[in-house]
Amino acid sequence: MNKQIDLSGMVQAPTNVGTHAGYMPGFGNDFETEALPDALPQGMNSPQRCNYGLYGEQLSGTAFTHVRPERTWCYRIRPSVKHSHRYERINLPYWKSAPHVVDNVTSLGQYRWDPVPHAGEKLTWLTGMRTMTTAGDVNTQVGMAAHIYLVTDSMVYSFFYSADSERLIVPQEGCLRFCTELGIIDIEPKEIAIIPRGLVYRVEVLDGPCRGFVCENYGQKFDLPHRGPIGANCMANPRDFKSPVAAFEDRETPSTVTIKWCGEFHETKIGHSPLDVVAWHGNYAPCKYDLRTYCPVGSILFDHPDPSIFTVLTAPSGEPGTANIDFVLFRERWMVAEDTFRPPWYHKNVMSELMGNIYGQYDAKPTGFIPGGMSLHNMMLPHGPDRDAFEKASRANLGPDKLDHTMSFMFETRFPQHLTEFAGKEAPLQDDYIDCWTDLEKKFDGTPGKK
Repeated sequence: MNKQIDLSGMVQAPTNVGTHAGYMPGFGNDFETEALPDALPQGMNSPQRCNYGLYGEQLSGTAFTHVRPERTWCYRIRPSVKHSHRYERINLPYWKSAPHVVDNVTSLGQYRWDPVPHAGEKLTWLTGMRTMTTAGDVNTQVGMAAHIYLVTDSMVYSFFYSADSERLIVPQEGCLRFCTELGIIDIEPKEIAIIPRGLVYRVEVLDGPCRGFVCENYGQKFDLPHRGPIGANCMANPRDFKSPVAAFEDRETPSTVTIKWCGEFHETKIGHSPLDVVAWHGNYAPCKYDLRTYCPVGSILFDHPDPSIFTVLTAPSGEPGTANIDFVLFRERWMVAEDTFRPPWYHKNVMSELMGNIYGQYDAKPTGFIPGGMSLHNMMLPHGPDRDAFEKASRANLGPDKLDHTMSFMFETRFPQHLTEFAGKEAPLQDDYIDCWTDLEKKFDGTPGKK
């Protein structure tokens, strides 16, 4: 594995009571943290003069009049207008945004891909992004895009932010560090990270090469789903989400900031690091989450519940109960239901389902869907178990069974997902995937009472 040194050089807040290894627990909490003592004003947001000669600045993730405004007050070495200069449009050819419909690629179909391989070239977070699907419209802030990232090298004196979207990052291989304006997040496989819209960051390789998945959310922010009758516990618990303590750089080094805005990429040159927030307080912040802390729930008597019970995060749409995006996790769990077909049943629905495999086998597809791979079942297209999975589940001895060593996920959206040219022509598409249902047999027997 390729080991790279820590390039951040960031001054980080001490770990205080209520923090763990440089993180503060809670989802959507109002946090406060400072990397220097008394850098954070108390009792007010905008004093006439801030300590240490800092500038006060607010970063807003929602409108001011939102029912629950999401905003963070930052106390920084320079206001962020000093991190912005004249812009020049640049091209990142593999990174696409919706609407993106390619004439010579057919998006209608059931598709599956092997892992996108490492090609031996040096790639950063920006140059290694490969868009697989897009949905909705980035300009009207609805829908999403799904990407694969291949990263071998750290961003050096280079920074990025997206004005279009927040990002949900799902590593499958290697370890990454996100040095953000509000602190440092390290993630590895079996963890995820959420980077809010508008937040500046740099990505460093801690252990590479790295590969993983990204859901680019154009719409409303990810939130925890309502548990309904499940109640107050299980699924993803808020305390298991961790936001970073304050960390900053005071570095006078020529740097590049790349911005994604309305699907286009723009570059600006500055003479210093923009990661200069010494203290902050608020509820608009990046976070990480360990997928191993997700507590699945399910049937303890009969029948297979809807996969909604496996929702980790949801980004609502304008239609109640129908998500812009659901992030759904299929991990290790016990299956005990009596007289029940236990794998996911055959179905077609209004949601478009893009799946990724982090490790192990997915129970509905015991072969072919390998770690690092992806599949796409678009809206109103039928799908379900292959023949081997159906036959095994139909004849299994239905005692308690541990589904072990498995972790797959789904980016599910109410919008159709359109393939990019990369997904349709360059990525390792399994041309024979559709054939996994060919051997399903007609079993109909009109004899009354016969199963």
